[in-house]
Order: sequence, then structure tokens, then C-alpha cells
Amino acid sequence: MDSKSPGHDQPTEDIHEVDRAVQNALDRLMLLTNASEALAGTLDIDEGLRRLCRTLVPGLADWCAVELLDEHGRLRRQVVEHRDPDLLSPGLYEGELPPVSENSAAAVARALRGAGPLLVTAFPAPDSAADPLHARELELFDHLGAGTVVIAPLRARRQVLGALTLARTASTGALDEDSLPLAEDLAHRVALAVENARLHSEVQHTGERIQRSLLPDLPTHGPLEMAARYQPALAVSQVGGDWYDAFLLPGGAMAFIIGDVAGHDLQATVTMSHMRNMLRGIACDRKEPPGKILGRLDAAINILYPHQTLTCIYALVEKPGPHQQWRVHYAVAGHPAPLLITAKGDTRFLTDGRSILLGVEPTELRPDATEVLPWDSTLLFYTDGLIERRNESLDRGGARLRQHAAALAQEPLESFCDELLAGLAQASNDDVALIAVRIPPPHASPVSATATAD
Repeated sequence: MDSKSPGHDQPTEDIHEVDRAVQNALDRLMLLTNASEALAGTLDIDEGLRRLCRTLVPGLADWCAVELLDEHGRLRRQVVEHRDPDLLSPGLYEGELPPVSENSAAAVARALRGAGPLLVTAFPAPDSAADPLHARELELFDHLGAGTVVIAPLRARRQVLGALTLARTASTGALDEDSLPLAEDLAHRVALAVENARLHSEVQHTGERIQRSLLPDLPTHGPLEMAARYQPALAVSQVGGDWYDAFLLPGGAMAFIIGDVAGHDLQATVTMSHMRNMLRGIACDRKEPPGKILGRLDAAINILYPHQTLTCIYALVEKPGPHQQWRVHYAVAGHPAPLLITAKGDTRFLTDGRSILLGVEPTELRPDATEVLPWDSTLLFYTDGLIERRNESLDRGGARLRQHAAALAQEPLESFCDELLAGLAQASNDDVALIAVRIPPPHASPVSATATAD
């Protein structure tokens, strides 16, 4: 009986070995799935890499780091995550690293030169480093603890974008040669995510530059002080169709326009430029009331852009005579109402002259209205990104705008616009355009105007 016992145990050992292999394969698959989900959840490189490292720690490593090369070849340690948060102050080991020389002894430099993934098991003291980058690397190993380390290059489309570092301390199980294929697979996924995020950022910045280039310079001379701002969406990386415009008409009236083309993409930006140019041409050719001008624009949209909708305000600010007050003659097509702020901080929305948005019914009658503008008052035109919030009524957003504007009534116009953006646009999921005009006191000197795209 005893002589048969080893034979009876052998199948059990084989089964256990198969079970371990299957479990290891499942664990690896789960880790790769979780890593992919962490990277796919955002196009923000920093956020995606931090999520990735938190996925890998402590399941695969005691700590994890990612270094990236920028477009100028500078190396930056983008993120470091440790299983013991008390060992890391925010950003302590992150930031720009010394240059990567061709003969640097740092393991990360070897990975960036194309070697790897590398298994590192020897860790000299930092004071024995051969070069500055090597010193920074050894300091990291020394401070966070390193019994074994795997460093894998981030390769995508025949380029090395950086390196992924996985480390275990001496008190936990060591990384070994069997860890290298997994590290290489993870590094490849990280590299693709980094490249996609950079391509998205490049396209997004191109769209923003195009949009800003299409916004006009404001008139720089005349009795009216004016300022304008454009800010792309902060919460979501998008360009859109928001625009402002101002120009002097032959009769002496100053035309002010604020508009918002439906859509949040580059096509909306291009369409916005077409609408702006059409409205400019109609306004300069036809010396008609604002309601008539918007009606003509609506008819043109119906012919040239039959499926396009937009909101818009067209306003004329003028002073009928030398001893008369300034007034605004305006029409609103589906757009948030202009806000009038007196020098004392009283505020009210100009709610007359309203009609539906453009591009819906070209035969719609477009009424307009006239308001007298007090001396030293401020007239604000803006797009809905300034007041609109998810899960909140527009009335609440309008009340918040009035509160901020009232508090800024005495501020210089530039500060007025900047503070409005800082106070109201930071939480917006939409882009924001605004243009403000300050009505001068009697006998005021001509002033200049500015516009910025933040």
C-alpha cells in the first residue's frame, strides 16, 4: 500500500499545478482588463496614469511610476503611487528629471534607448550614481524601497514615449523573469493610451486656435469702452460655436452681436464663422431695425444651412443726440437675455424683443425693443455656458450672474469680465463667450477696447 502512495499523489499534484496556472492566467487577464479600463476612462494623461498605477498597486507591485518624454525629449516623472500613502507627499517624487544622456547608467535610460523590459535586482547607494539621472533613480529606489524592479519602455508606432516602473520591496514576493511579458503588455497599453491622449489634445488645441482666430478684434476707438472674452469648455475638452462681434456702422451706431451655433465640434466652429460673416454683411448692407436683420439672417440660413440652428442677439448701441442718453435697440432670437448693471449695482435682464431661435421657422416675425442706458452702466451679452449648469434651473444660474455682476459694478471693465469668468465659468461644461460695453458719463473721452480668448 505504501509503495503505491506516491503514484496516487502524482495526479493530485498535477491538478494543483494546472489549477495554479489557470488561476495565474485569469489573474493576469483581470489585471490587464482593469488596467485598460483605467486608461480608457479619461483622455487626461495625468488622471489616466494615476488610475493605472492605483490599479497595479498593490496587486502587482508595491509601488509604481511612469516617466514620459515630451516633444522636446525632456523626461518627466509623471506619476508615482505607493501602497503606503504615508510614504508619499503629493508630487514629492514627480516632476522633470535630469537630461537623458546617451551613456547614462540609469535603468530608465536603458529602457528609453530601446532595451527592455528590464529586471533590476541590484541597487547601489545613491551617492555612487554615475550621472544625475542615475542619482535620481537610485534615490527613488532607496526612499521607496526596492527588492526587485521591472522597467518596461512605452512603445507606440515605433516610438518610445517613456517607461513604466514596477517595484516590489524586499519584504514581499520578488518580481522575476516571468513578470517581464506582463510588464511589456501593460507598457504597450499605456503607450497607446498616452499617444491617443496626445493626439486628442493636439486636435483639441488646433480647434481652439481656429476658433480664437475667427473671433474679431474689437473697435479700438470711440466713446464706448468694451471688452470681450472667450473661454473653451473646462470640464469637457470641446470646441463649440459661441462667438461675439462688435463693429461701427456708417450711421454711427455700434453693433454688438453674441451668438451660439448648435454643436460642440470643429464643424460648429466653422459654421459659426459663416454665420458671423453673413450677419456682418446683412447688417452693413441693410440699415434696418435689429428684428429685421435677424429675420434676413434666418431666411439666409434656411437657404444655405437648412438644418442648422443657432441663438443670437443683434443690438445697436447709439446716442441719438448730443444731449440725449445712450440707448440700445436690440432683438433676441432664443438667446439668454442681456443684463444691464447700473453703477450702483442694480441689475435687470432686458427681456423684451424676444423670438424663437434661428433656423426653425424662417417666416417667424422678429420683434425688437429699445432701452435707455444710464450713465456709467454696463451692458453684458453672454452665451449660456456662463449660467447653465447640470441639474440646475436657468433661473438659478441667472440669479448667480446678477449677484456677481452687481458686486463688480464699480470694477474696471477688464476686471469685470475676468472676475465674471473666474466666478462663473470654471464649473461650466460648455464654452463661454461674453462681450460687455460700459456706457460713458457725459463728456467722457474716447476709450479703447480689448478682447481675449482665455
